[in-house]
Amino acid sequence: MAEGKSKEKTVALNRRASHDYFLEEKYECGIVLTGTEIKSVRDGKVQFKDAYISIYKGEAWIKGMHISPYKYGTFSNVDETRDRKLLLHKEEIRKLHDKVRLKGYTLVPVRMYLKAGRAKMEIALAKGKNLYDKRESEKLRDAKREMEKALKLRG
Repeated sequence: MAEGKSKEKTVALNRRASHDYFLEEKYECGIVLTGTEIKSVRDGKVQFKDAYISIYKGEAWIKGMHISPYKYGTFSNVDETRDRKLLLHKEEIRKLHDKVRLKGYTLVPVRMYLKAGRAKMEIALAKGKNLYDKRESEKLRDAKREMEKALKLRG
């Protein structure tokens, strides 16, 4: 395999996920797309706002993810927010479904990237944060930023 093919190119990142949830376990999965959708993904026209993952009849689906229509596509463009199937092993889906049934767990998309020419998605098993947890995370992030700024000014 050539070196250029093994690199990953991040297409979309869900920063909101780490703000609203404690991300516990991460999984890599494929995603079923049409021809014009993959072209839009390669252009970076993906948004995760309000996207979530549900498991229905033993299959994982992402709902609410927005992929803009390909600008050169015609009749082959599909609905931007349609449900898209995620490709995971049956054992992984079963394990995730059991954990999601527990109180407070959900599946959220973390990032979408291209790996060896194929669209992949990183999803996470997450537990919701309370308001005070979010404030604590912001305080830690601000403190870290201040320390880096001080070190940069010193040296």
